[in-house]
Amino acid sequence: MAALIGLLAWSGFHAYDRTTWFLETLPVMIVLPVLWLTRQRFPLTPLLYGLILAHAIVLIVGGMYTYSRVPLGFQLQEWLGLLRNPYDKIGHFFQGLVPAIAAREILIRGRHVHGDRMRNFLIVCVALAISATYELIEWLVAVVFGDGSVEFLGTQGDVWDAQSDMLFSLIGATVALMLLSRWHDRQLSRLRMDGARN
Repeated sequence: MAALIGLLAWSGFHAYDRTTWFLETLPVMIVLPVLWLTRQRFPLTPLLYGLILAHAIVLIVGGMYTYSRVPLGFQLQEWLGLLRNPYDKIGHFFQGLVPAIAAREILIRGRHVHGDRMRNFLIVCVALAISATYELIEWLVAVVFGDGSVEFLGTQGDVWDAQSDMLFSLIGATVALMLLSRWHDRQLSRLRMDGARN
């Protein structure tokens, strides 16, 4: 957590545009205190903590450069022969992947839903709801700030940017469920056993 706070501060100091940096990294600033305050009462699995860290780094890097200027995105653009810097799609992939595992953890630990199919359906719904909410926030910023929101939106002239962002969130949530569920189940079992011992 200390390293992440240091990275956040460093990125803010070196940000291309401070307003964009603030808007893009605000989720990190909100989640860090929540994780700190709930670490004893509701500790998360190492998998979820690791994914939150990875997502935070993606957000911080995107906020520092602005998504359309991240060097890794330019490399991907060149390698894949794309018309635009795709770094924001990495962010939206994580925007589906991380909430999916978080929702899965909450639903399983709270025993809120019985049955894998219904739980998986709800997990994907949660991930898409978060993605749609973020797109609505982007729209609101565009309405309020007009041309001043271009760096935050990072659409790079793509009229279908919001829809493709949500598609990448859907892909992230699907990947989470398909590839990480068993690993997550093992960690949830260990967490239950540790809780029973205490």
